[in-house]
Amino acid sequence: MFAQNCSVCHGPAGDGTTQGPPLVDIIYEPNHHADAAFILAARNGVRAHHWRFGDMPPVPGVTDEIVLEIVGYIRWLQRQVGIG
Repeated sequence: MFAQNCSVCHGPAGDGTTQGPPLVDIIYEPNHHADAAFILAARNGVRAHHWRFGDMPPVPGVTDEIVLEIVGYIRWLQRQVGIG
């Protein structure tokens, strides 16, 4: 699900691309960006505020349940590098 919906901008391992920031970064650790923040981002988009990639558009066709599955994967990736 991450590969289909997020990796184009956030990289295949959540390490970012020229189009979007890394999600495996201390900025996105659970105490700073709770899981609900990811749901809101996918649903509504996000104005650029931590990075200079421009605004993130909403992700069409992705349900809250799918986002929570994706967040589980992101949290796992974060733990692999000692975040969270």
